[in-house]
Amino acid sequence: MAIPAHVFADFIHPMEFDGSKVQKNKVIEIIKLRVEKDYCQSGINMCQDTTLRMMEQQNLNAFKEATKVSDRKIMDRVIKDYCQGGINMCNYTTILMMYKKNLEASKKKLNW
Repeated sequence: MAIPAHVFADFIHPMEFDGSKVQKNKVIEIIKLRVEKDYCQSGINMCQDTTLRMMEQQNLNAFKEATKVSDRKIMDRVIKDYCQGGINMCNYTTILMMYKKNLEASKKKLNW
């Protein structure tokens, strides 16, 4: 099953989530299709219901947590790098993980 291009074009930015039923449904659609793509249509080939539901839930939990973050500049950069670049790892679990790593790194300085 090919994933329609409009699904990822309608990506919901976690910091722009308004909590509406329409956006909730869209986030679920995006997550389900992305997990399907990653686990059923890629070289991973782990297309079993248990794996799919677990990864869908993990992505939904990450999305919910990402709606509460505060550094827009870091979040925008992570989304640009992982969703709009050549990496194609645009899932909410990766976005949240890299947001946290970049936030942590932004507070560090190189010293002896």
